[in-house]
Formats: sequence, structure tokens, C-alpha cells
Amino acid sequence: MAMTRSYLSWGRFHRFGHEAVRPSRDQDMPGLLGGALPHPMLAYGMGRSYGDSCLNDGGALIDMRGLDRFLDFDRDTGVLTCEAGVSLATILGVISRRAEPDALWFLPVSPGTKFVTVGGAIANDVHGKNHHGAGTFGEHVLSFRLARSDGSVMTCGPGENEPLFRATIGGLGLTGVILDVRLQLRLVSSLILEVEDIRVDSLDEFYRLSEDSLAEWEYTAAWIDCLAFGTALGRGIYTRARHAPAGTGPVRSRPAGADSGKTGSAKGRLGVPVSAPDGMLNNTFVKAFNAVYHRKLAGRKVVRRLVDFDPVFYPLDAINDWNRLYGNAGFLQYQSAVPDQDAYQTTRDQLGLIAEAGQGSFLAVLKTFGERRNPGLLSFPVAGTTLALDFPNRGNPTLDLLERLDEVTARAGGRVYPAKDGRVSAARFQASYPQWRDLAAHADPAFSSSFWRRVTGGHADHQDESPT
Repeated sequence: MAMTRSYLSWGRFHRFGHEAVRPSRDQDMPGLLGGALPHPMLAYGMGRSYGDSCLNDGGALIDMRGLDRFLDFDRDTGVLTCEAGVSLATILGVISRRAEPDALWFLPVSPGTKFVTVGGAIANDVHGKNHHGAGTFGEHVLSFRLARSDGSVMTCGPGENEPLFRATIGGLGLTGVILDVRLQLRLVSSLILEVEDIRVDSLDEFYRLSEDSLAEWEYTAAWIDCLAFGTALGRGIYTRARHAPAGTGPVRSRPAGADSGKTGSAKGRLGVPVSAPDGMLNNTFVKAFNAVYHRKLAGRKVVRRLVDFDPVFYPLDAINDWNRLYGNAGFLQYQSAVPDQDAYQTTRDQLGLIAEAGQGSFLAVLKTFGERRNPGLLSFPVAGTTLALDFPNRGNPTLDLLERLDEVTARAGGRVYPAKDGRVSAARFQASYPQWRDLAAHADPAFSSSFWRRVTGGHADHQDESPT
């Protein structure tokens, strides 16, 4: 039975009421989709999308976390079959407990949190620190079963219902409900990583280091001090990592709750039990944090370490509900991707705007995407540079800054990430994702989201607006 309750996205900026239901068997799905729920509908995973792409104001949500079973695993090929509500944390937990030296399987791609469902990872076609070598999550999906509102259940994959397969990858949950997935894991030598943290003192140095790291390092990304300016613009810490040789120590120490994937919370981890006072993460705090963080290498240029994968891939997962640090007003994340030809100057312009506005983020990540063919119609990456930042919600000043960042991004032919967005205009979205109409043609008519209605305006209302 559907219940009315409040579901939030991770930014806590949008607050909508929904009718929601949480099925525990995939056999329940045809009845739910066939009329038991009000339209429009949308599947909901763990709510780690930052904006409104996982929300459905005035409609119904299908909470997928009850469909969380492993169905099959082939230890010889690394093919995992599981229900769509299984979390990446759960997969990693099983991998950690059942690791075998001669067949050590690992996630092929992971975003910056493990508390996302497999279905959500497909719907947003998530990327990770290894995009230059592995591409997006969708590249490793072999097939899935998709339930539609007409009662059909379709198997989709390369060569079988392929147009619907491509529309569903990165399709923001609009094509129906993914029931279960066949996912190709990757063989690795160790769950220990060789890591180098390197101090970079300018944007030029970041790009030089990025180019030098592509051949030999699997995972690369940089934390950036986005309030630095002048010759220090782009300074930060560049981290590159790769799986260590088999048998490498030290003894692995799993963080408490590392295997938990049911709620995204776990006992034993640090937590933020209540929302912080609004304004706590102000400019003074961010400046102080950035200065301290940039000096954490204690005057050294490079720090080398051997460490478990968890703190390298998921540093913020160690803190339960860290989004509450931004207060009751929530926050907005801005993540853009800009093509290579204008990436350097555009990134300089973006960082300059942020420093000038004094609305810096202490969570600012800069990395380069590789030359990969996107598997989905609305997959986000482009060969170039992506910058991701969190901004405490200060009302119009924050929205104005994000609009100026949109202008810089659009001039370079870039775009923003739908999974992180909560306010981009329909005109800008449609200009930067010209295949959105192809997705609309494959969307299930009973499915929609707050994001989709915002950026399409009824599919055609905004097609003639200028994006500039």
C-alpha cells in the first residue's frame, strides 16, 4: 500500500511530498505499474542524486531498496546478476569477504559514494576516477530486465532491444523500472591501492600532471582550493592511484559499516545527527579549511602510501549524513563537463568567478575525462574537464552565481550533470543534450520526474528558446 511521506535528494534543497511504495518482490511490479500507483511514477534508490532527478513532486515513488538480492555470480567470468536495489556498498562488502587471490573481482566503475543502488548507477550512468580507462558504469552493463507500465517486461542489452537499452542507461529512470541487472565486474590484483598525493600549485600544473598520469595510473582526481586566485588559481592536491600487486600489505582494516548498503548509514561511523546551523559553512570557514587542507602534505611535494580502497574512493562515506552540515537550507552542487579544446580557459574562468563571488566550496573536485564513447543517450561525460563543487544555499546570490557558471560552461559547448543539478533552465539543458528528444521517444508514458518536467516543459515548450 502506498504511503505519503517526504523523500529528499542529497542536496536537501528540494522538499516534496510523495506517495511511495516499497515492493519486496519483482513479481509485485506489474500490479504496481498497471494502476495501483498514481501517475506519474518514478523509481527511487538511495536518494544520492543531489537535485530533483530522483524526485517526483505530485507523483509516486517506487522505493527499490526492497529489491536487493543477489541472483547469480560466475566466479570464472566475473558476471554478477542482482536485483536493481542492491547497493554498491553491498557488492563491495561481499567482494571484501570472499576475495580470492586468483580471481579478485571489483566494481568496474564507481562514483564518489558507494551508497547508490545498481539501478541508480545505470539510470545516471555514473562515472568514477577511472573514466579515462574504464568509461562509465553503463559500459559494463551486459543486460537488464525492464518493467513497463503496459505490463511488459523486456530484456535489454546490446543486440536485444538495444535502442531502449541505450535510452535507459543515463535515462534518469524515465523508461520504466529496472528489475535486475547482469553486470561485468573487473579483475584486479589487490584491494590495496598504491596512492600518490601530489601538491599542485596552479591550474597549469594540474593539467601537466593529469596528462603524465593517464598511462600508468588507473584513478585520478584533484581536490582544488576554489577560493585561490591569481598565480595560485587551481592549486590543490592531485591524487592518483592504482591497484597494488597481488599479496601487497598492509593488513586491510575495513571501516565500520563498510558492508552496509541498506540505508547508507552504519553504526560505528562518524555522523551528523542534526542539521548544522545555516551559515556555518561560510566563506571564513571555507578559506580556513582550504588553507589547512592544502598544507596537509606538511611541506612535501609528494606523499606515497598503501591504503585500502575505501578511503580513497569514498572519503565522505565515513561520515553519516554529511549533507546536514549545510543546514536546513540545503545545498546545490554544480558539476560541469567542458570539451578539451576550451577546457583550460573555461576552468580558469569558472574558478575565477567562484573566487570573486566568495562562495567557495570546501568540496571541489577537478578531473579529466577520457576519450570514450558514451553508452547512453544522455550520458554526461565529454572528453575534457569536469569540475564539481557544493554551494551552501544562500538564495539568490547562489542561484545568480550558478547562472553565471552556466553561461561560461555553455560558451565552451559544455553541460551540467543531471544527477547533480537542481536548477538549470530548460533551454540550456536542451541545447547541451540534443538527444533528449530521443530519450523522450523511449520514455514510458507513465513515468516522469520533477527534473524532467523542469527541463523539458512538456517536451516541446522550450525548443525555440535561446540558450544564451
